Amino acid sequence: MITLPHVYAILDAAFFSNSDAFLAAAQELAAGGVNLLQYRNKSGNGRQMLEQARQLKHRLGDSVKLIMNDRADLCLAAEFDGIHLGQDDLSPEGARKVIGESLWLGVSTHNPKEVTEADKTSADYIAIGPVFSTASKANPDPVIGVDGVRQARALTRKPLVAIGGITRANCRSVIEAGADSVAVISDLLRDPRKSAEEFLRILR
Repeated sequence: MITLPHVYAILDAAFFSNSDAFLAAAQELAAGGVNLLQYRNKSGNGRQMLEQARQLKHRLGDSVKLIMNDRADLCLAAEFDGIHLGQDDLSPEGARKVIGESLWLGVSTHNPKEVTEADKTSADYIAIGPVFSTASKANPDPVIGVDGVRQARALTRKPLVAIGGITRANCRSVIEAGADSVAVISDLLRDPRKSAEEFLRILR
């Protein structure tokens, strides 16, 4: 079974005006102690995404475990460490056939039924959320609260990542509810290095 760090940073290309700003933020997060980072890009074409992903890998080297959102093919081409799938993406078993046994595979879930289904797959970890209301998604699923995290924890022994509206102010309650890790997008955007350091200090 894999071991997740307390902080799982998600870097969404949509929040940055250009690739340089995006890559600079990634380096700042790494400097702040982040060692697990998901690359998310919902609007780029495959070529742009691969280029950006390769630059990310080049800048961060092996100091950060890199997870590709959605795209198993780009995960392999960019030599990332794993893939994260949503409910509407490739199935976990389909992705596993592409990426092999050694790379990490994560699956997003939003309710007990989806957690139970994901638990039966070869996923290495399960994400549950949104825990709190979030501005990072256009059409978010219903908020589950910390009770939803507790419920998910009772349904699986796989490592659990909580996501959705998680900030420095509420992250501790989420870990105490049973999450192994918190996925953070918005609260890492301003001053990424300092924000990462503060998250890690709170969750030590």
